Amino acid sequence: MRVLLFIFFALTVLALPAESEPLEFFKTSEILPLEFYTRMNTNLNFCGEEVPLNNQEVRERLEKELLLIIWDRPQVILWIKRSSRYMPYIEKMLKQNNMPDDLKYIPIIESALRPHAESDKGAMGHWQFIQSTGKKYGLTINSNFDDRRNIFKSTDAALRYFKVLHEIMGSWTLAAAAYNAGDNRLEKEIETQKTRNYYHLYIPLETQRYIFRILAAKMILSDPKKYGFNLKNEDLYPPLQFDRIDIECEHKVPIQIIAQAANTYFKDIKDLNPEIRGHELPIGTHSIMIPKGAGKGFQSRYEKLLEAYNKSEDKSIYIVKEGDTLITIANKHNVPFNSLLKWNNLKPNSRIHPGKRIIIH
Repeated sequence: MRVLLFIFFALTVLALPAESEPLEFFKTSEILPLEFYTRMNTNLNFCGEEVPLNNQEVRERLEKELLLIIWDRPQVILWIKRSSRYMPYIEKMLKQNNMPDDLKYIPIIESALRPHAESDKGAMGHWQFIQSTGKKYGLTINSNFDDRRNIFKSTDAALRYFKVLHEIMGSWTLAAAAYNAGDNRLEKEIETQKTRNYYHLYIPLETQRYIFRILAAKMILSDPKKYGFNLKNEDLYPPLQFDRIDIECEHKVPIQIIAQAANTYFKDIKDLNPEIRGHELPIGTHSIMIPKGAGKGFQSRYEKLLEAYNKSEDKSIYIVKEGDTLITIANKHNVPFNSLLKWNNLKPNSRIHPGKRIIIH
């Protein structure tokens, strides 16, 4: 397919009249033969730790990843454009924690900076946490929220995790490798192979490639023009702009109510808060991002809209009696069983006791 596209593009260029101006693409971009990009100097490090490019085998591994990534130019363009949206916040958090700036390239390799990126192993979000590790480092992951999708919460968790890995492994290079393979697995290989040098370890192939992919991302994003990516400032996606508000929910609140109070759309609230699952906020106090400037007057608009919504719902309350089950209550009031569960934030196996108040729409 790529060969056909290239032929089509070449024929299109050849078909231009002789007096035509050169295409703007060729005016502003210089894409050199791929072999040019393998002519790198030997001064390269990851988190201040030297990469031994004088070792031919190491150099070859880096060249492979660099060439493969440069070949996928649309992906790299998206990396660069998304970086301007998220990197200011990641860089700030790294600086606040006195951690190496190079760690910011890891979510690029992990997820291409996509909050909803999900692996076949269930890893999710910018930093690709699996559920157990995410929960271990304080991320809420349930039917209402998945904090792995939140750039601030997931970055905070990732940095705390990296501090632990660095303490265990003794180097940032090995810490990054352990982030990919797991520290227990990596420690076993180190013990077996009697070396703590990442570049001399025979480990799972994905982890053997991992540091080199991060290095390739660093090289390209540190100097995009050198690799033929000439994006202008106006081409980049703007940094996240938002106001943060706290909402106290006595009952489940539709996100659409929040969107209306913020003078925006349901999709905008979901995009700013990708950790929210479903269409409602559960009972509790929640910190939510809304479009920049919408915080002014939000609370008064929200209270009026919520009051109107509560009145329009015309809810009725059923008091649970001895012998009642959720199914018998649903049948008695001729309402769908699943709807009854949703209205009351219950599960099919939830226990109910006499005296409990059940919402019946």
